[in-house]
Amino acid sequence: MTTKTKASGNKVKAAKKAPRARAKKAPVKKAAPSKAKKARRPAAKASTSSRGKYLVIVESPAKARTLERYLGSEFNVLASVGHVIDLPVSSLGVDVDNDFAPQYETIKGKKAIVENLKRQARMAKRVYLAPDPDREGEAIAYHIAQAIGNGNTEIHRAVFHEVTKSAVLDAIENPRDINTNLFNAQQARRILDRLVGYKISPLLWKKVRRGLSAGRVQSVALRLICDREKEIRIFKPVEYWTVGGKASASSPPPFHLRLAKIDGKPAEVHNQAESDAIIDEVRGQPFVVSKVIKREAKK
Repeated sequence: MTTKTKASGNKVKAAKKAPRARAKKAPVKKAAPSKAKKARRPAAKASTSSRGKYLVIVESPAKARTLERYLGSEFNVLASVGHVIDLPVSSLGVDVDNDFAPQYETIKGKKAIVENLKRQARMAKRVYLAPDPDREGEAIAYHIAQAIGNGNTEIHRAVFHEVTKSAVLDAIENPRDINTNLFNAQQARRILDRLVGYKISPLLWKKVRRGLSAGRVQSVALRLICDREKEIRIFKPVEYWTVGGKASASSPPPFHLRLAKIDGKPAEVHNQAESDAIIDEVRGQPFVVSKVIKREAKK
C-alpha cells in the first residue's frame, strides 16, 4: 500500500505541472475554469462535512484536537474558547429590584463562535457539551445549551476528569443532564462578584487610588480582620488564676484535678493571695469522686 500511495502522489504532481507546460506553448483560457472548479469542490465538501455527525463542544482548541483523534470521523469537535455568554462589562448587569435577575449577553468577540456552534448543532445528530467538570464548566455548558438549543437536537452533558481516550469515550457513552445546582452556584458567585466589585471598587478609587478592585472574598476577609482588630484594641486584660493538682492512688494511675466550682458557683480566682488561701483550705482534706464520665476523644 505504501508503494501505491507514493506512485499516486507522483501522478498528482505530474498532473499539476502538465497544464503549466501546455500554457507556455498555446495559452488557453480553459485553465481558469478548471482551477475554479477545483476551488469550489472543497468548499462544497466543507459545508456538508459536519452534517449527520455527533457534535462535541469543549472549551480549549487544543483539547478539541485531542478529542478528534480519540473519537474518530463520526464526531465533529469544536471549542467555545471559554465563556461565550456573561454579564455586561460596562454596567452592573444585575436587576437588584427584580430578585437580582442577571442580564446576560454574548461576550464581545464571541458572536461568530456562537453562530458557528448554532449552525453546527442544527446539522448534528446529537450534541455533547464537554467543558471542564466544575462550576465554571457547568455554566459554560448551560449558556451554550441555551444559545444553540432549537428543540430538535438532543443536547447532553459529557463529563471527564482526565483527557484520556478511555475517560472521553466513557463520558460520551454515559452522558448526563446539565446540573442546574452547579450552574446556580456559579451564577450566585458571579452575581455576588458583580454586586461587591461594582459597588465597593468606586469607593476604593476615592479613598485609596484608582485601578483597585474589591472582591467578594477579600472584602469580607478584610472586614473580619478589622472587627477582630477592634476587639483586640478595646480588650482590657484581667488577672485570673487556676488551681489544680494531681491525685494518686494505689491501683489506678494518677490523674489531674482542676478547681471548677466554689460553693456551686464557677471558680473565680483573681490573684495569688486568693489562690494560696484556697490551697491552704483544701490541703490535707479528703477527696471524694462523685461521678465518673467515660468518653472517646481523638487527638
